[in-house]
Amino acid sequence: MAKIVSMDEAVAQIKDGMTIMVSGFLSAGGPNEVLHAIAEAGVKDLTVICNDGGDPKRDHSLAELIHNGQVAHLWATHIGLNPEVGQKMNDGSMKVTLVPQGSMAEKIRAGGYGLGGVLTPTGLATPVGEGAEDVGGTKKEVITIDGKEFLLERPLRADVALIYGSVADKYGNVKIHGDARNFNIVMAAAADTVICQADEVIDMMDPDEVLIQNVLVDYIVDGGNK
Repeated sequence: MAKIVSMDEAVAQIKDGMTIMVSGFLSAGGPNEVLHAIAEAGVKDLTVICNDGGDPKRDHSLAELIHNGQVAHLWATHIGLNPEVGQKMNDGSMKVTLVPQGSMAEKIRAGGYGLGGVLTPTGLATPVGEGAEDVGGTKKEVITIDGKEFLLERPLRADVALIYGSVADKYGNVKIHGDARNFNIVMAAAADTVICQADEVIDMMDPDEVLIQNVLVDYIVDGGNK
């Protein structure tokens, strides 16, 4: 069954109050045209799980939603290129949860593959360590195994994942070039609904080129190589 939809049909899947994952590493490998359409649609009170806070120097990025006040809670690993994130965090207008980048990837992977969480030494004895807030308002715990301490990082999942593909076919198979792969692969498995913005949409993809299988993808949007 063909999974190609219009931008309006894709954005209609995003409702107020949802938790969404957004792929990308700053300007690389993100669904920027879908984000712009969500900004124009005015969807609000979103919890967003993303590597970073977007780049305000780009016309279309997560920074647009943050500037509009559409994001209530941001999970991120890096916010340094968007000063507005820090401002909103400090004035209380947007909740921000910072997570080490590797831990974020593993939390999402755990959510996608049904794991109860992951154990990592990263973050011990820091502000993101024991007692820091985690998923669902829980507090991070330290677990000792063979005399070594680890933080328990609970899994992250979302209602919708917005991912990017260099090429997608009409059945939902996705190929991604180079570094643009970043968070796309793990996020595709960790959401109830997956929307892929593709630079190019073709009829059928060579199976050897498929990076994200169609069983994980619900909708394909033609991003027009933007």
